[in-house]
Amino acid sequence: MKSPSPVDPESPSSPDCKGGSSSKRRRLPWRMTMSLAYQSLGVVYGDLSTSPLYVYKAAFAEDIQHSETNEEILGVLSFVFWTLTLVPLLKYVCVVLRADDNGEGGTFALYSLLCRHARAALLPPGGGGGGGEPGDEDQFLDAGAAKKAAANGNALALSGRRGGGGAAAGVRRLLERHKVLQRVLLVLALVGTCMVIGDGVLTPAISVFSAVSGLELSMEKHQHKYVEVPIACFVLVCLFCLQHYGTHRVGFLFAPIVITWLLCISMIGVYNIVHWEPNVYRALSPYYMYKFLKKTQRGGWMSLGGILLCITGSEAMFADLGHFNQLSIQIAFTCMVYPSLILAYMGQAAYLCKHHIIESDYRIGFYVSVPEKIRWPVLAIAILAAVVGSQAVITGTFSMIKQCTALGCFPRVKIVHTSDKVHGQIYIPEINWILMILCLAITIGFRDTKHLGNASGLAVITVMLVTTCLMSLVIVLCWHKSIFLAFGFIIFFGTIEALYFSASLIKFREGAWVPIVLAFIFMAIMCIWHYGTIKKYEFDLQNKVSINWLLGLSPNLGIVRVRGIGLIHTELDSGIPAIFSHFVTNLPAFHQVLIFLCIKNVPIPHVSPEERFLVGRIGPKEYRIYRCIVRYGYHDVHKDDQEFEKELVCSVAEFIRSGAAAAADAAASSKPKNVCGGGAEESEKEEEERMSVIPSGSIRMMEEDGGAGAPSSEDTVGGSGSGRGSSRGGGGAREIMSPSLSPPPVVVAPRKRVRFVLPAASPRPDAGVREELQELMDAREAGMAFILGHSYVKAKSGSSFFRRLVINFCYDFLRRNSRGPNYAVTIPHASTLEVGMIYYV
Repeated sequence: MKSPSPVDPESPSSPDCKGGSSSKRRRLPWRMTMSLAYQSLGVVYGDLSTSPLYVYKAAFAEDIQHSETNEEILGVLSFVFWTLTLVPLLKYVCVVLRADDNGEGGTFALYSLLCRHARAALLPPGGGGGGGEPGDEDQFLDAGAAKKAAANGNALALSGRRGGGGAAAGVRRLLERHKVLQRVLLVLALVGTCMVIGDGVLTPAISVFSAVSGLELSMEKHQHKYVEVPIACFVLVCLFCLQHYGTHRVGFLFAPIVITWLLCISMIGVYNIVHWEPNVYRALSPYYMYKFLKKTQRGGWMSLGGILLCITGSEAMFADLGHFNQLSIQIAFTCMVYPSLILAYMGQAAYLCKHHIIESDYRIGFYVSVPEKIRWPVLAIAILAAVVGSQAVITGTFSMIKQCTALGCFPRVKIVHTSDKVHGQIYIPEINWILMILCLAITIGFRDTKHLGNASGLAVITVMLVTTCLMSLVIVLCWHKSIFLAFGFIIFFGTIEALYFSASLIKFREGAWVPIVLAFIFMAIMCIWHYGTIKKYEFDLQNKVSINWLLGLSPNLGIVRVRGIGLIHTELDSGIPAIFSHFVTNLPAFHQVLIFLCIKNVPIPHVSPEERFLVGRIGPKEYRIYRCIVRYGYHDVHKDDQEFEKELVCSVAEFIRSGAAAAADAAASSKPKNVCGGGAEESEKEEEERMSVIPSGSIRMMEEDGGAGAPSSEDTVGGSGSGRGSSRGGGGAREIMSPSLSPPPVVVAPRKRVRFVLPAASPRPDAGVREELQELMDAREAGMAFILGHSYVKAKSGSSFFRRLVINFCYDFLRRNSRGPNYAVTIPHASTLEVGMIYYV
């Protein structure tokens, strides 16, 4: 077996210059593509398909005076048609969907894609990966790229990330040199994320309330207000209470509901066109937009805030890309969603052309254009479609919170995976109840579509503006296109979206303040958490001790080595953390095998199992001290503690067996020691050079229950044993087993016997490797202890009032009310040792 090649943790490697993975870009069979297109109708397009419920009502809400002509109605229809054509169809379907990050979409996907092509990440490695080691997130290749890298001796080409000259190189240098631009990039990503979270509050409110508003046509003028709000609140409470079951349990209902709704509104649209105004197609000419603005002037411009609601849910096409593929989403939109929505809006306009003189403004809504005989069935379908659309937005909000948590930009929360097959289907209890309370408060507080529409519109258009800005950088940095093409993209789509943004922002006092306040609150939480995490990580970097300090402990303090494996979690990938030095100086003892574990969440969706573990040795071989860096993408699922322990021990065993350890020892011995200063930095640098990627699955560890009377190793293996353990060869897999324990004089709990199963074709390990593996097995049998740091972050004396407020109160409050790390939740309390320490930052 070929030993893993030592790698530099900072060696960049991009899977694809466009950010997509090869597995996602493989052409799927047509049957599977059509199946995904069918499923996407229920997951992606629920919100977009329910927009006809409230667009016309929001557009004509007091901003446009009704007249006897049809110019206003045709002008609104023209704006709706061209907005749907240019933004969802042209921008998202044709352009943005191609900018996936290993098959994943969304605001953070664009941000991580840009950070991988330019060293612009500001996230700390322990909480988010990439901050201290730019390019660390780029080490992960797909299977094809990994084989190619192995064939080239792991000399990874920089063309994927550093490729492209001229404009791309200039923009990259600009981003890498100026921290201000890197902060602006991160703030853009966070603003887009906060607005998506705000949309998760507003979309369920406006969708459900607009669906329930159909009751107003069958009631008296003022009575419907006393019925709509309680029914809408009841539906919303039921919606959020059902979230813990997961979307997969009712997923088979989603697509049929949305398809039924789309067919329903398209047939109603065709009926209204034929019956009321067959010439309504004239509004498809852009000339009617000019006539509309010329006649209505300021009122028409303000009505754009309601018109833009026709594209709510467009961002879901990109955000939910990870569950489908590009072609399936494109087919579903172009063949089903887009034609149905155009027919629905044309049908409403055709009806209003013959009924534009209406006394009551609320009768401008969708249900007035529905024939009276089918109004109640349509109302029921609309409520179900609104629930489906809200479900998709809420699930998207959960996914966005999970990404922010994985990247160190949001306090840790409980994440429950509701599906064994689809890892993207998650449930976050705390966020779910917060969304429900905010949604109910907004519904009860506003009680009308106008204010809800103003609030939702501003959230939607802000996310689209952020996507346009980030996409213009992707075109240059990742796709290596002309900078003029990027300028054309941002000018064309940015002008359209800026026009709608200004129309929404002008209604700040009429509901548009809600997404701004929500975004400000979530942004403050993210920035405070990010700031505190950065300061904590910087303290670790500044106060870490050198490896030479650890090697010189025994003669100075009389360090005692006890049986077992000591697992020390640290956010550093080099050096010794201050928390361990604090522990050892107060209790001079640690385990016979010591592993410094660094879990890094990197800003890419998935890390392949073959590249998850990075293992190295600290100090001489006799010390039995290792470092293991475990890397997770923001969509990866963390395994439970037992499975993780096995994989961790197996990765160390494979490091010892494969020859990587011997190569590391040879490299260490060949390096001249620096005795003239700077020894700590040199040692840490040498250690990083000795880290090796260890593919999982090469060595399997088997644990068997063995009591006091367990048989000897020779009896168990059935072959000749030597020394403290024995091995079994032959045609099958080779095994290295630990000896049985001598029966103690007192009755003790049964202990597990550990054995490593080596690959069948692997050569027989030499005596030194067998001895090291034997000691690892003995330590595993004795048990594993988890040494966790419990740090208290405080502002330094003499700090400014603002820093003391942020660190001592805000960050401390978030830390105390957030969940511990995932690895700390599943660790048995009997095996945990917490070390407290105060960090003065």
